[in-house]
Amino acid sequence: MRRASKTTARLLRRFWRGLREWCGDYAYESYLRSPRTQSGACATLTRQQFYVEQLDRRYSRPNRCC
Repeated sequence: MRRASKTTARLLRRFWRGLREWCGDYAYESYLRSPRTQSGACATLTRQQFYVEQLDRRYSRPNRCC
């Protein structure tokens, strides 16, 4: 019984992490764990600055729909 609950909990954690990665909520945590930010090579952005940077990166390119 205990093993089944551990397996279920592990599955739920993986699912939750996958869902956060898919919707982009986990991006800031990944950014903080990246080697560039840990080495101090660049200034670490706050969560708000990171969000604005992601929006700029996403929408600064031309849209090729038409």
